[in-house]
Amino acid sequence: MSSPSHRSGARDVALQVRQTEAALRSVYINPGLLNLEDIEGRPEEERAPRALSRALAAQAVRIVTGWAAPDAALTVIDGVADQGIDAIAVVEKPEPHVFLVQAKWSKNGNANADRSGVMELLAGLRLIDDEEFTPFNLRGRILAEQAKNVMSQGPVPVTQVIVLMRADDVPLGFLDAVQGGEREFNRHGNVLDSRIILASEVWASVRDDMSTRPVDLDAELFPWFPISTPYISYQGVVEAEQVARWVEHGTNLFQLNIRNPLGRTAINNEIIETLTDEPAHFWYFNNGITILCESADAVPQSIRSPQMKPIKLTLHNASVINGAQTVRSVAEAVAADEEAGSAQVGVRIIVTGKAEEFAKRATQATNRQNRVEARDFIALDPVQAAILEDMRAELGLEYSVRRGELEPERDTGCSVVEAACALACAHSDSQYAARIATTLDVLWERGSQGIYDILFRPQPGVYAVWNTVLVLREVRRVLHELKPQYQGRGAALIEHGAYLLTHLVFRRLDTDGIDEPDSRLEWSRQALNQVKILIEELLPRVATTIDDLFSDRAQIRAVCSDVTRCREITEHVLTSQGTSQVSSNRYRRMPPGRTRRPNAVSVLVDKAVLPEGEPLTLVVSVPSEVEALHQWLAEDPKRGRGIWVPHRGKPIIWAADGRPYSPSGLVSRIWELAGWENRPVANQGTARWTVSSGETLAELAWRTLSEIDSADEAS
Repeated sequence: MSSPSHRSGARDVALQVRQTEAALRSVYINPGLLNLEDIEGRPEEERAPRALSRALAAQAVRIVTGWAAPDAALTVIDGVADQGIDAIAVVEKPEPHVFLVQAKWSKNGNANADRSGVMELLAGLRLIDDEEFTPFNLRGRILAEQAKNVMSQGPVPVTQVIVLMRADDVPLGFLDAVQGGEREFNRHGNVLDSRIILASEVWASVRDDMSTRPVDLDAELFPWFPISTPYISYQGVVEAEQVARWVEHGTNLFQLNIRNPLGRTAINNEIIETLTDEPAHFWYFNNGITILCESADAVPQSIRSPQMKPIKLTLHNASVINGAQTVRSVAEAVAADEEAGSAQVGVRIIVTGKAEEFAKRATQATNRQNRVEARDFIALDPVQAAILEDMRAELGLEYSVRRGELEPERDTGCSVVEAACALACAHSDSQYAARIATTLDVLWERGSQGIYDILFRPQPGVYAVWNTVLVLREVRRVLHELKPQYQGRGAALIEHGAYLLTHLVFRRLDTDGIDEPDSRLEWSRQALNQVKILIEELLPRVATTIDDLFSDRAQIRAVCSDVTRCREITEHVLTSQGTSQVSSNRYRRMPPGRTRRPNAVSVLVDKAVLPEGEPLTLVVSVPSEVEALHQWLAEDPKRGRGIWVPHRGKPIIWAADGRPYSPSGLVSRIWELAGWENRPVANQGTARWTVSSGETLAELAWRTLSEIDSADEAS
């Protein structure tokens, strides 16, 4: 039996190979950057390793040169008559250098490292040195001649780069061959050296490609003053026009913030109004912007009296930790009205160096203008950053953590809220499904009694995260489909028991392979096919179980949020499955003349269910509507997005124009602008907008009404 450390190492290599392959396909193969014409039509088991080997050669070029992927791909000559060289990268200026690359791909992470490969590469180098270009293929001939031209300009360094998709160090015989080549070419001066790149370095490079790019920010302050200890800082005033240019850096500018700009909240609308109507008063009414940076280049405009003139700063690895809403609002105001650019904005800049803990404390302490929620501080947890990176590397999916980020489209990823809900339901203990039934705020509670650390410590695998999310989504879809068929307690269970039912679905599924790496997601394909059958069985069974255990007058909402009762229900349902007959017709069909429920928007506002700034997403599911809206919505993602504000008449601020609408009015407006000729006359708007948890506004409203439960249960 292998040792635990050996097994762990094998898992690490498998992960590195898997994520590297996904990145190579995404960056080089799928976009068509590589010439693969010579292997087209060949069996996949032959074509795939050849294509990946070429992509690996291009990535090695990126590692040693820093070039962009398209430029690196152009250096690949692998194929017939490559003369043992897979890529030739020629750096001409300012420091000439020639890189000759040989790449060996292995899907198992154990690429062969024998002398023959090194000898082939050296033979190719001899041809270049002797100006024998004819033996090379067409692309190789051009690059080989270019390499020789540069080498002839003087003692230009040449590096033989050997990239091997393997974890183990290369054997001594391999190193002897490499060093033998160096001795041969270095008899008259040190020209040839070597670099061996193994799997871990390749993996680190593709992960780095996906990481957030540091922001270098230019700022000119006047008036201003400095603080020298304990951290170098600058405080002063910048013009709004300058701040507006900062948004060109995108969300990277807010990488250390606990949330992204929230869009058009009431507070942010007031900021914009002040900028456009009273720009001269803006400095008095706004708390300003706080920026952390790793280092700063300061250029005062006066030597003798520096504070009498502006100071120009270049902030390296800068991040706005407080004032993200101000930055975005300033940009919107300046775009709409040039006069807003003259407004003065207070700015505080702190140079933290490598003091990460201080940066976290500063971020937490300075966020107080818009209400900060417990979820916002989760953005500082390195576990969430790791999940985000793994989701991209393993599955090519997005994962939004910070409040205010656009939620990924359903097919392109999920949010931390949806992931946490799914993981809570998938946990073997039903208490977590019960605890989130009333409010999702409990998801972010830390400590021994909290839920967050149970779900995210240790870090869950991304396949488990994504598979659980897919199951939760399918349960919601099935319940939404079944809802019109049920009345009374059955309908109440659909509204308030979604998480309990999802937990029971997970308990009935075979979850052994839920976290197994599989790019085809076979586990979820099989699981999703079972969800509808399981829900159709569980829904009447759970309703009957509640009646039997707690009487038919027990409030469904209260039962589904009670930890002890949910455990009893779970045990009873799972141990008695198939042993008792349950009528599937019980509580079916809504009776005519039923009392109309309160307006969903009023419920959400009265109960303060949603925080201001909660992102909303339009649901488009009817085939004719999908056909009519798909292209129009795809042209601008903001068209399918909104922001919640607590207003009874118009609670949605549309991201596309920043104006308030009623849920139904906005849906109708979207239909009109999209040019849907056969659109319905009316719509249920609250059933068309979902919150970050995946629930619609209507579902969320009904989930808060215990008095409705009482009426349902008494009917």
